[in-house]
Amino acid sequence: MEASEAKKTRTTSKTTTAKKTTATKTTTAKKTTTKKATEKVEQDVFVSSLLLKSNSKSSNNERIVLTFLPESSITLPVIVSKKEKEKENVNPNPKKGSAKDKKGKKAKKAVASEEVKEAKATKAVKATKEVEKAAVLTTNKAKRKAKKAELKEAKRLAPSATLKNARISARKVKIVIDNIRGKNVNEAIAILKFTPKAASPLVEKLLKSAIANAENNSMMDKSKLYVAEVYANQGTTMKRIRAATQGRANRIRKRTSHITIVLKERA
Repeated sequence: MEASEAKKTRTTSKTTTAKKTTATKTTTAKKTTTKKATEKVEQDVFVSSLLLKSNSKSSNNERIVLTFLPESSITLPVIVSKKEKEKENVNPNPKKGSAKDKKGKKAKKAVASEEVKEAKATKAVKATKEVEKAAVLTTNKAKRKAKKAELKEAKRLAPSATLKNARISARKVKIVIDNIRGKNVNEAIAILKFTPKAASPLVEKLLKSAIANAENNSMMDKSKLYVAEVYANQGTTMKRIRAATQGRANRIRKRTSHITIVLKERA
């Protein structure tokens, strides 16, 4: 009896294990089928997305090539870039270029030669402009020198008299000088006689010396002479000291002036 019961338990355990193995096999088969189905769906979605991207990139001159995989029946698109496209279109014989390439090279050479000619022309124009500027500058300098020389000659020939280091300030002399500028010689002498200023006797004496120079050296008529130019410039200042209170010293400035008179004849 015990042996028969042991056999029965063995057979029941075998049947249960067989049932379990069949159940696990069926579950694994179902899982694999669901996985394959999901993979197919994902691959289809991936293909559609790539196709959409390629359609959007078609404006950038990119091409789509469908590659057929041997293991699966799914076709995956491959995007070809511009560089690969150019590599495909490159001539196998670089020496024997096409007619378009030759025309392009000729056009490039022509453009380069035109650019070189334009650069040379601009350089020549600039050089001519610089030469013209230099010539204008030299002529202007020559004119200025000539004018200066003429003025110097006119001053040298015009009768004049100068008093240097007169012991009076230029400010005080200018008050008297402004009254006689542009006046006739006789009228100027009369004005200086009747002006109660310290500078008037000095200027009168200087005017008389200028009249003497005009009559004796330039042989001019006294009745036609007039005061053309009169000016007083500041000379050297002598600095002295005056004693002040509390041991201090005040500065004394003894100023001098240079007075000049130029005469001309009226026409």
